[in-house]
Amino acid sequence: MRHRARRSTAVGLAAIALIAAGCTQGAEKPASDYKEADGKAAAQRWVSEEFTPSTLSKDQQLAEMDWFIKAAAPYRGMQINVVSETITTHQYESQQLAKAFSEITGIKIKHDLIQEGDVIEKLQTQIQSNQNIYDAYVNDSDLIGTHSRGDYVFPLSDYMAGEGRNVTSPTLDLNDFIGISFTTGPDKKIYQLPDQQFANLYWFRYDWFTDPEIKKQFKAAYGYDLGVPVNWAAYEDIADFFTNKVNGNGTIDGKKVYGHMDYGRKDPSLGWRFTDAWLSMAGNGDPGIPNGLPVDDWGIRVENCRPVGSSVTRGGDTNGPASVYALTKYVEWLKKYAPREAAGMNFSEAGPVPAQGNIAQQIFWYTSFTADMTKPGLPVVNGDGTPKWRIAPSPHGAYWKNGNKLGYQDAGSWTLLKSTPQDRRAAAWLYAQFVTSKTVSLKKSIVGLTFIRDSDIKSDYFSQNSKKYGGLIEFYNSPARKQWTPTGTNVPDYPKLAQLWWQNVATAVTGETTPQQSMDNLAKQQDEILARLERLSQQRQGYGGQCAPKLNPERPAQYWLDQPGAPAPKLADERGKPETLDYDKLIATWKQGN
Repeated sequence: MRHRARRSTAVGLAAIALIAAGCTQGAEKPASDYKEADGKAAAQRWVSEEFTPSTLSKDQQLAEMDWFIKAAAPYRGMQINVVSETITTHQYESQQLAKAFSEITGIKIKHDLIQEGDVIEKLQTQIQSNQNIYDAYVNDSDLIGTHSRGDYVFPLSDYMAGEGRNVTSPTLDLNDFIGISFTTGPDKKIYQLPDQQFANLYWFRYDWFTDPEIKKQFKAAYGYDLGVPVNWAAYEDIADFFTNKVNGNGTIDGKKVYGHMDYGRKDPSLGWRFTDAWLSMAGNGDPGIPNGLPVDDWGIRVENCRPVGSSVTRGGDTNGPASVYALTKYVEWLKKYAPREAAGMNFSEAGPVPAQGNIAQQIFWYTSFTADMTKPGLPVVNGDGTPKWRIAPSPHGAYWKNGNKLGYQDAGSWTLLKSTPQDRRAAAWLYAQFVTSKTVSLKKSIVGLTFIRDSDIKSDYFSQNSKKYGGLIEFYNSPARKQWTPTGTNVPDYPKLAQLWWQNVATAVTGETTPQQSMDNLAKQQDEILARLERLSQQRQGYGGQCAPKLNPERPAQYWLDQPGAPAPKLADERGKPETLDYDKLIATWKQGN
């Protein structure tokens, strides 16, 4: 889940030293009573009892485990410390896979689980102090623009070809990772290894949308068929229908229902409600996968990989018409179509609400909720365990163009730092490969539903059990998947820039500022940070390399609005013609590869 509270940190040197000392205990390899025969026996046991099903045969699994046993020999007896955020997938790693790895290889693993904001804080502390706190981090690929411009991450492309060559698995199969483009920098080097992924999609009550009487009422009210909304105009009509008109009073089976769910409390989680591709869903930025170029979904323009501005006056789109439209619709729908209490909720409070059974659709829904939304006995689950809901592609706003990204995909990824001692880095890299290996990845995908490998998605297990997951497997098997991507390389310092968003969005929710004023303030503040990073690159030669920020001079906004691409001028009609699709026909086209 994305329980975020990203922030910069200023930890005292004494505290840093204390943390570093505590987390690097065991840096010198202690004596080990591990015997290779015991490791082989442990591999047999784990493969037979836990790591099933797998896309590999049992013999292939044991061969892969045998490589880990041999590669781990120089590091046996060490205790390695790694950290990730607290989600189901990482709980499985911490509780099961860390134990399995230790028994099989003789390397002890302490896999800490903390809130994601705390992961970033520890990461920043290690970077700033150059003291080794953790031997490897699982942090979002959203930081790829930050990592690729710094000099503190060990690029995996360099590591695997050099220092880490002898501890890089021959069965790693990077091409099988569906998110490897997300962790690739502007220099085409891979900086991180994806460990878990989930997408932000459209969620709806399939049972209500296919109910003949409800469909008849909708057609009579709006003149077109109820179905999966293709655009925001249709989403808005459906929100209005379920909140106000279904059965004459916005009720189903005598209970009040709502056509929209969201959250609006002034809280850090409000920021990534927007940075997680909401503006690109509206249509800001330029076409381009995985992220728009030259203007991305944060509204930041780059020229030759250098960020040159966020404001329209510098060629950016953070405060352009499409971005203002995105914020306007968010506030309007929250107030008109969601339960009244939603405006006072944060992400973690709002997340469970659709499972309570009174929400018809949600435009911004994370697939990491899938496991929690399929539990027996919930109002949104049938008696046979299949969901009453489905997921589908997110509808797009009036400014959206073919070729734009259409949603967000989170990719928590393994990151190695140069400040980590060489032997500890090698042992941690072995663990990172173990928890993403084909031997264990299918079982891990079943537990957490956070797919990283194409081979797992296409496995017999998920083909045979796809009905349990409300369209999730069909989505990940479809070409549409490629239009859902994380934050990209245009963002040069994610922690510093991300914290600006929730503060500015919040004032629009409360009415202290208009959407235009909020986005103007945000764009200006982002440009101020870009200017500081530009000065830093001049003071510290090498910071950011050829991709360091270099702000464009300001010009009249109209100059940029008259240029091709983003920022686009304001549309005379920001609604457009509503359009819907039949869900079952959509799934059929996905299965045909369209």
